[in-house]
Amino acid sequence: MIEQVLNRRTVMQALRQVVSNKGSAGMDGMSVRDLYAYLTENRERLESELRLGTYLPHPIRGKEISKGNGKTRLLGIPTVVDRMLQQSVSQAIAIRFEMEFEDYSYGFRPNRNAQQAVLKAKEYINSGYQHIVDIDLKSFFDEVDHCILLQLLYRKIKCPLTLRLIRKWLRAPILKDGKLVKRRKGVPQGSPLSPLLSSIMLNELDKEMEKQGLRYVRYADDFSIYTKSNSRARKVGNEIYLFLKNKLKLPINREKSGIRKPVNFTILGFGFVPTYVKGERGQYQLVVSEKGWKTLKQKIKHITRKTTPATFDERIYKLKELQRGWLGYYRIASIQGKLRDLDAWVRNRLRYCIWHNWKKPERKRINLIRLGIDQNHAYAWSRTRMGGWAVAQSPILVTTITLKRLSQRGYVAMLTQYENIAPHLNEPLYTRPVRTVV
Repeated sequence: MIEQVLNRRTVMQALRQVVSNKGSAGMDGMSVRDLYAYLTENRERLESELRLGTYLPHPIRGKEISKGNGKTRLLGIPTVVDRMLQQSVSQAIAIRFEMEFEDYSYGFRPNRNAQQAVLKAKEYINSGYQHIVDIDLKSFFDEVDHCILLQLLYRKIKCPLTLRLIRKWLRAPILKDGKLVKRRKGVPQGSPLSPLLSSIMLNELDKEMEKQGLRYVRYADDFSIYTKSNSRARKVGNEIYLFLKNKLKLPINREKSGIRKPVNFTILGFGFVPTYVKGERGQYQLVVSEKGWKTLKQKIKHITRKTTPATFDERIYKLKELQRGWLGYYRIASIQGKLRDLDAWVRNRLRYCIWHNWKKPERKRINLIRLGIDQNHAYAWSRTRMGGWAVAQSPILVTTITLKRLSQRGYVAMLTQYENIAPHLNEPLYTRPVRTVV
């Protein structure tokens, strides 16, 4: 196995992946730009240390990132050399586990994505499985038991050098609050190996749910189970809770876990609302969760804030980049109505930026005249005491800085972008054998 890890093609593929992912430097300060030169000079030494089992990983740099709810998550950033080696190990061992993973596990796997998980959840709900066991694992990546994980790895990997290397990465200390902290459990988020290791661990949960014949969806550590009755949901929830506690030693977050109905349930940023036909409730359709809309508006606010130092073209470029990624993720939801309102709000924010950029009254007057306003109205509006946001929504700017003029400067409405991708929504996201759950 260690020879597969050190294979030249595998290593170069891992190097390219790490460089394309970019990312911050680790404890040694080396950036991804310096990785190729370092590998060229030190390849023989690295290979020798790995074959002899004497390689020692660097400590991990810890970084607190916001979770958006006032709390933070500790992100572990290995050095770029360790990231490259972890990527190489991941590529070498992934194929041995991939065939064992269950169909309804969608996270961090080839040809699988979050949209497929959400569509499967929608399919269950519209088939009548509307009592949902929603279980939130408490700090999953921080609670993974090393002994259990290494035992699962040993089933498929008999190479002691590779197993010892993985164990060293799991035990590498992390820099937290200026001190190196020993680690005896958990998989650091931020390493290339952690998604695969988490999938290997939670595949045991998938097997248990398959054994019980449950309908479920799992994306990384987010999973939910779909049943037809509240009593069945309670029974299943208790059994899975005991399995997680006793077999995998993983705690659950009781505050965020529970039995949900579709209207109170969100999965990977999506929610569900019923449609009504002749006053009767019909099928459920996908919508974007409130948190999803709130996060989008916060990012748009930052880009279009009048005090953000940026030219109009830079704002448009950043807006397009944000909108493209957001629509790419939420393209399967019903969002036309809200996008129409959001586009109007974004255009007013852009008008506000333009009005603020004109600054002096005389410049405002000249620019209004250039846009077709008569001299009297241009003079009056350039001297107005109204606030900038009120002016941005007033007829004087709405009728001059029109959608057509904004489009000429590169602005594209989100609704227009959504309608361009809408014809492709009926195309299958991927094909695989359909499995019937009894």
